[in-house]
Amino acid sequence: MPDIEIKNLHKAYGPVKAVEGISFSVNKGEMFGLVGPDGAGKTTTLRVMCGLLGADEGDVSLLNENIKKKKKFIQNNIGYLSQKFSLYGDLTVDENIEFFADIHNVKDYEKRRDELLEFTRLKPFRTRLADKLSGGMKQKLALACALIHEPRILFLDEPTTGVDPISRRDFWKILSNLLKQGITIFLTTPYLDEAERCNRVGLMNEGKIVIMDTPQNIKESVGMEIFEIVCSDVRKAYGLVKDNLHYDVHLFGDRIDVVVSRGDAAEGVIELLKKNGIEVADTRRKMPSLENVMMHLIK
Repeated sequence: MPDIEIKNLHKAYGPVKAVEGISFSVNKGEMFGLVGPDGAGKTTTLRVMCGLLGADEGDVSLLNENIKKKKKFIQNNIGYLSQKFSLYGDLTVDENIEFFADIHNVKDYEKRRDELLEFTRLKPFRTRLADKLSGGMKQKLALACALIHEPRILFLDEPTTGVDPISRRDFWKILSNLLKQGITIFLTTPYLDEAERCNRVGLMNEGKIVIMDTPQNIKESVGMEIFEIVCSDVRKAYGLVKDNLHYDVHLFGDRIDVVVSRGDAAEGVIELLKKNGIEVADTRRKMPSLENVMMHLIK
């Protein structure tokens, strides 16, 4: 049985339909990523799954129990990390974890707390006030608090937003170790490079699931290639391709990425650039990233 099963989920805020009839399941021990632009419905979906919001229609089952019937059981067996740091800034690292242990009625939590502090590399900072921690440390503290009661499912809502690259890398190492322990992880993220690390990904837009599969299968399913062009005036090149050809084009630093059908020679692109005095230094073909695919599908 899957750890998470969603059937025909609907949720609206007045006239705004945040989630429109989505269905999916997440297997035990899987890392599942829900991605999409702002306002797609990702956070609403996650909060309904955690029992923080009620669904207008549909069924949510976690750990083989319906959340409407066994909400307390489910909430005792899940961990939740929200977008914003929501712990107590005037409590120390140790005190915040102790507080969450009390909330979940965890007795003799000291050994578990020490393990989590070691696990998150927060042990040297255990007496520091939460308000005095860096952004990355705050997220690791929030994760430790979410794990103190040993949940079977961990929900993460954009956990690395606003976190520096090194802390993001450390955070993902921690998640990788949690997967080895058999915890099921469900996360939303705006970072498509992070979504590539998930076992499966669901792309959400305007309250609906656009596509769902492994990252590799999603990239292969759209029949696309990226024609990468390094050239002398990338802004001019971007404008020329965008205004004169039928291809999707994206600007990245010193290059443009032209989205073409697999096998398309795209000779007209190079001809257009050279005709307009743009020197092409290098070209190559590559597999599209999840970001390329998401932008293409949403467009």
